[in-house]
Amino acid sequence: MTPKTLTCHVESVEDLTPDVFRVHLAGRREAIAHAPGQYLELKLDEETWVPFSIANAHADDGIIELHVQHWPERSNSARLREILVHAAQLTVRLPNGGCVLDTHSRRPLTLIAAGTGFAQMKAIVEAALANDHPGPIRLWWAVKSPRDLYLESLALHWAAQHAHIEVHTVAEESTTVTSTPPGVTRHVGRIDAVLAETLGDVAGDDVYLSGSPGMVYACIDTLVPLGLDPERVFSDVFAYAPRVPLIPLPDDAPESAPLSPGERRLEDDA
Repeated sequence: MTPKTLTCHVESVEDLTPDVFRVHLAGRREAIAHAPGQYLELKLDEETWVPFSIANAHADDGIIELHVQHWPERSNSARLREILVHAAQLTVRLPNGGCVLDTHSRRPLTLIAAGTGFAQMKAIVEAALANDHPGPIRLWWAVKSPRDLYLESLALHWAAQHAHIEVHTVAEESTTVTSTPPGVTRHVGRIDAVLAETLGDVAGDDVYLSGSPGMVYACIDTLVPLGLDPERVFSDVFAYAPRVPLIPLPDDAPESAPLSPGERRLEDDA
């Protein structure tokens, strides 16, 4: 689909946590069609477009969902918050991005997200369920603190309702957890280190990653010894912050991941 510029109505702005809010935009159904995993660009002014993952699979209902990380100390973030709360309409450009669910594949899914990178994985999970994907579907959600799991109730619902979905939460900061529902595993530490300690063979998996370049490439370096197939790993990072080679040769030390232009997505800073 060729990206197009259009005007959307702001249907709602909802605080999910003190740091993350959800936005629903409404537009013409045919104009906002997108593949699960794609993103849009939101216009702040004539020179500034901010990209955000579309957090819902296309349902032909004219609705787009966004998850926005609010950083009060960052001028663009504070400005965006002000615009979203007060504007009746917004200009967006979509769809963008090639990190989309392969709906023809029946391979197991390993989905790895940091922070509001969960938005992209939410759209992929919704599309996989609508497409009767047989699973297993393994979601790994990395955050700094458990309080940053801003839609944990939804992830727990997936695990409770679908036996082929596993949810793994990974928090860098440890806190006391009162309960761990079935289908959910909680971990403490950095996502790449936790994957190295707990994840098994991924040779037959389709792997999707959403996060900062450093996080994505650290996870890839962890998954390579576990059988990662370079033809079946997907991330928007590969387009805007490429690393060559993607999977280093055995004798090569991984290169430092380049920073994304303008920190690319606000959601990828976790």
